[in-house]
Amino acid sequence: MENNKYKLDVWPAFIHAKCPRCRRGDMFANKMYGFQGQVMHKTCSHCGLVYEREPGYFYVAMFVSYAFNVAEMVTIAVAISVLTGSHNPWLYVTIILAFAVILSPFNFRYSRVILLYWLTPGLHYHPEMSQDKTN
Repeated sequence: MENNKYKLDVWPAFIHAKCPRCRRGDMFANKMYGFQGQVMHKTCSHCGLVYEREPGYFYVAMFVSYAFNVAEMVTIAVAISVLTGSHNPWLYVTIILAFAVILSPFNFRYSRVILLYWLTPGLHYHPEMSQDKTN
């Protein structure tokens, strides 16, 4: 029964970029799309987890972001080909670059979330840390 609860709780926490250890604290200080840029908290406001596990830790997130970009660009190129049948390279370049710019905040945020949730050894969900703090 506990295993099913774990599976149900992980996706809303992941989508809303909550702390991977307690699933309560926010990882980012602002919205994904805005004029302030993306500001990531240094620690979880609920359990105190330090998000940057070591100096330069988030450089690894660039590889995840690269995989996102490749998948998005291939998907968009196939969609352009199927929908328009055009062989004009400038059409492909223009649309693909526009989508790359539009999706860059998404890629930035979720590459870091994926890195913390699934690609960091030893970082797991602790249900006891999800409970409300008592003084």
